[in-house]
Amino acid sequence: MSDIRNLVIVLGDQLNHDSAALDDFDNQRDRVWMAENQEEATHVWCHKFRLVAFFAPMRHFRDELDEKGRQVLYHALPTDGRKARTSSFASLLTTTLNEHDVQKMIVVHPGDHRVLESLKTVADEQNVTLEIRDDRHFYCTIDQFRDWADGRNSLVLETFYRHMRKQHDVLIDGGDPVSGVWNHDKENRGTFGKSGPSDLPHTHHFRPDDVTQDVIDMVNQRFDDHPGKVDASSFDLPVTRSEALTLLREFIKHRLIHFGDYQDAMWSDQKYLYHSRLSHAINLHLLSPREVVDKAIAAFDSGEAPINSVEGFVRQILGWREFVRGIYWTHMPDYQDRNALQCDDDQDVPSFFWDGKTDMACVADAMRLLIETGYAHHIQRLMVLGLFAQLYGTHPAKFHQWHMAMYNDAVDWVSLPNALGMSQWGDGGLMATKPYCASGKYIKRMGNYCKGCRFNPDEATGDDACPFTTLYWDFLDRHQQQFKNNTRMTMQLKNLQRKDASQMNAIRDRAQMIRRDELDL
Repeated sequence: MSDIRNLVIVLGDQLNHDSAALDDFDNQRDRVWMAENQEEATHVWCHKFRLVAFFAPMRHFRDELDEKGRQVLYHALPTDGRKARTSSFASLLTTTLNEHDVQKMIVVHPGDHRVLESLKTVADEQNVTLEIRDDRHFYCTIDQFRDWADGRNSLVLETFYRHMRKQHDVLIDGGDPVSGVWNHDKENRGTFGKSGPSDLPHTHHFRPDDVTQDVIDMVNQRFDDHPGKVDASSFDLPVTRSEALTLLREFIKHRLIHFGDYQDAMWSDQKYLYHSRLSHAINLHLLSPREVVDKAIAAFDSGEAPINSVEGFVRQILGWREFVRGIYWTHMPDYQDRNALQCDDDQDVPSFFWDGKTDMACVADAMRLLIETGYAHHIQRLMVLGLFAQLYGTHPAKFHQWHMAMYNDAVDWVSLPNALGMSQWGDGGLMATKPYCASGKYIKRMGNYCKGCRFNPDEATGDDACPFTTLYWDFLDRHQQQFKNNTRMTMQLKNLQRKDASQMNAIRDRAQMIRRDELDL
């Protein structure tokens, strides 16, 4: 049994060399511990693309650590498809502690409450000291967010965002916003009109190297029954910091200029439009939010990108990203059990959320992209797939589990508040003061999906009625007592009251048929 002073645990979403866990690392007396494990791949039914998106960067980071002379105890899942052999994070860590005399375990604060509790349990059972260090990747520590939130009647993103702008001197001039206004959201809702997007920038494709190819082979053999697909021709995510920096440069140079105008727009058969695709790299810590924000601001300062694009992008990172993490750690573990709309515990996402087989053009296109790439931009997530799940009555925890399974950038701290809270309103308004609910007319306005769809977004009943529109009115009807005192829902509820009894009965009947899977959608 060998002696180890510090066993430094590097989790799969903490792949940065300046991690606080590696402070004071001694190449002789300390070891890094990393583990791919069956539990993390199967506690939700993970998309094959997503598995490669986590395991390939882990193996590359292991190799980089090795090049720096840092000895790594790494558990890699075998490629041979021995599916009966299971492993959990806790069991692998316990085995290591039994094989070595470890004085202390060190870890940066995890992004998953379940993992944090598992670490504490193993440390307690093995009688090993566990030191949890702040994750300096973020602008705002958990304690700082709690201090900001303490005593407030409500937690509003805009208030927090302005606080962060001032505290970190971001787009600030003499204490005021550089443009004279704090938020350019009204300038971030452009559409592509009837002609669609033109001259979209080239998308960089990262060719998988041997390490990544080994992971692709392992995933396709070991997890062949998981959703989605992945191969060398389709996998194009950065797996190293160098590649992540390349993607950042591409976004700043070619996409940021139009990001603000079209960040909410949708168009069929497109992949990335003007979106950055940086969330995966940032959430794995291959990029820091500070350097991403600084690059965007530099583009504004040099005149390469307009303020509505830069401010809208900064708001997502400095504002929303930090806000959801604060919400998560301030309200866990109870947050994950919230179900404010009292959805049926057994109501899962519809089957086409796994295979994309539906005639609803907007859902089919978002699912095509998700199945092919493990990606969909934020409006496809929130106002197509998320919206349908909410109107359908999906239990918010089940929607979160699906979200964790399917998206490359999903880590529990960011997925749970976004999926359960913002998208499904499962937290009863903690994340958003009103539900993000809309009929099919919103989707018609923001893209071209409805033009080629067999469903009519203007109709709520009849064979051609858009399921979104049917379910929208049914959603308002089912929850009108809960929303009657919400001033932001007043207009929608007034429109509901204009429906006569016969219309509402027909809407209710059709909505029930949709939920019972009695209609060919």
